[in-house]
Amino acid sequence: MSKTTSIVDIIEAGISAESLRQRVIANNVANLETAGYRRLDVRFEELLAKALNSSGGVDLGEIECGTYQTKNTPVKSNGNDVSLEVEVGEMVKNTLRHKALIRVLQKKYQQIDLAINVK
Repeated sequence: MSKTTSIVDIIEAGISAESLRQRVIANNVANLETAGYRRLDVRFEELLAKALNSSGGVDLGEIECGTYQTKNTPVKSNGNDVSLEVEVGEMVKNTLRHKALIRVLQKKYQQIDLAINVK
């Protein structure tokens, strides 16, 4: 895949990651009482930061946004580590990040439209 420095591509990758994170949070909440279930999280921001800090453009195809199991959370007696309070907090943060990315993308498209329609 080609390297890019397009802010639109990076924003779209962020939106995609936030969508995945929302599904993971919903899955965690759905398994709140499942014995032995360990919560999942999404790793994206640190991978994007690492790619952005490298020389040259960013190859978004190399950033594999995926889930991982947290290992440092306290486990209840049934082996489950999901906390409803934590998941609700993560959902709120995720929603705010998602809205911010959508607004930035809208502004970028407005700038492009304005540049095209200058007379």
